[in-house]
Amino acid sequence: MNNELYLHPLFNVRSELLTRDESVSLSYQRAKLVMQTYRLTSQDVQFCSPRFWALMCDPILSLDIAMFTILAAHIGLTIGTLSRHLKRRPDLRPLVKRLLRFEEVGIYLLTERGHGLDSFNIETTATKTPEGYILHTPREEAAKFMPASTPSFGIPKTALVMARLVVDGEDRGCRFFIVPICNEREMYDGVHSTRLPNRSGTQPLDFSITTFDHVQLPLTALVSDDILNVSKPARPLEAWWDEIWRIQLGTMAVPAPWISAIKAVAFIGARYSSHRCILGKHNSPTPIITFRTQQWPIAHATAVGMVMSNWFPIAVREAMENTRDHRVRHAMSVVIKTTVCRHFQRCVPEVAERCGAQGTFEQNYMAKIENDGKGVIIAEGDVLTLCIRLFSELLQNHVQLSMPCSSESLLAHHASALLEENRELYASLKCDHRSEAFNSLILPQSQIVIEAIGHALAYSAAVKAGLPKPILDIYETAAIRQDPAWYSEQAGITRMEQRIREDAAITSFMAHMDEFVDQLDIENYVSAPIVSDRTWKDYLENLTTYSGSAIPQAEPFQAAL
Repeated sequence: MNNELYLHPLFNVRSELLTRDESVSLSYQRAKLVMQTYRLTSQDVQFCSPRFWALMCDPILSLDIAMFTILAAHIGLTIGTLSRHLKRRPDLRPLVKRLLRFEEVGIYLLTERGHGLDSFNIETTATKTPEGYILHTPREEAAKFMPASTPSFGIPKTALVMARLVVDGEDRGCRFFIVPICNEREMYDGVHSTRLPNRSGTQPLDFSITTFDHVQLPLTALVSDDILNVSKPARPLEAWWDEIWRIQLGTMAVPAPWISAIKAVAFIGARYSSHRCILGKHNSPTPIITFRTQQWPIAHATAVGMVMSNWFPIAVREAMENTRDHRVRHAMSVVIKTTVCRHFQRCVPEVAERCGAQGTFEQNYMAKIENDGKGVIIAEGDVLTLCIRLFSELLQNHVQLSMPCSSESLLAHHASALLEENRELYASLKCDHRSEAFNSLILPQSQIVIEAIGHALAYSAAVKAGLPKPILDIYETAAIRQDPAWYSEQAGITRMEQRIREDAAITSFMAHMDEFVDQLDIENYVSAPIVSDRTWKDYLENLTTYSGSAIPQAEPFQAAL
């Protein structure tokens, strides 16, 4: 969708020059503008239509991660959870319409301070009464942690709160309840929001701790097709997973802006390195891009950006359209998130460091986006925990992933061999997946193997798409860097041969660097001043300059004998 949001005045405000609250307010305004631009329907959200994915993949989201955080919870989790109940719950339609128009912000209150990834064991209670429910936070550890619930920015908020349904003193399992949080000015009675300090070096948002003091809710607050059905589920854990079904889709959606971020960082690094010079022999200026140590991070980020942007829609389509098995869909979500996030964590610091002191400043994007990226590692499932669960299922043959044939490429061979190696180890241990041996010897391999699968799938898609050979070669050598011992031991590529392959790949890349960087198609979304001398000088004029007319007092000097 060619919406040219990057030209809108809201996206041309320099947020680093604003106060904290001004920046948060700007993020809410931008989120509303994005919602108004895409005009999603409830069906778009429920069935993750192409329009839904177009929004989630819009490069504009990578410019303001606070805005993306708002939208991810508002659209993917809140509207998404409610969307599948609209057919049997027409009373929910007015709320969903307000959410779709961004007249209210939807927040998703699942995690508790004392129960991070252990959300199945939350403690917030919703006790059934003849009139409805009483929502209550029994102790501090049961406070809902992080989602932005303050009334400080002039917009009403409504939450989906997961609580333990208590009927006649019996725990009937975890269910979602619709809870009004605040109007434009203040919290609703019994709801308390404690604003957290800002996360270090990130785009600010009004992250909060939310508690409930015997809040009265109507019967219709229960998120269910049948509000009269409050029976205990036969399989509580399965029922819980069904309640949080949008989390699995969120796992797949949240990495999308980080692909754009990788491309932006590659662009910034390439442009900066091309005009930044040092004085060489005879005082002649030499661009720092001429140094191999500068070339690798830029080549790496560019190749990853191109390969990931090609693979992501293919992987999403595979997960959404080509399978009805929710386990396979979730498995693909985990592979996608792991692969994109770990690439991001390697590429961004590499390039930022090669931009020196300039790379540490907020206005040049890289340092802040690196810190913001730490949040997505946790959002919609911690990457390592997701890998542990999926790896265990793969080894026990509870789920099967479609992988490239091992003869297709080095990366496919690597992924297949690692998986088979661990299957053989698991069989030799003669233990179950909860044993100490499994915990000690197999679980530490979880992320390595899942990431290798992602590398193989992404590379296969890149080859089939006909991406330029220098890009393919850089991506391959970057993957080899993650496990050089295996490629030496099992593929017969010695350390020196690996270095020579990498050198050849960079040489072929550098012959077309400007062309490849242009193909990232990200320039319109880059506002870092260091991309050229002209943009830096223009930016400098907006900064505060201090001057005065004070005259320093000279200290009397007295000779000492």
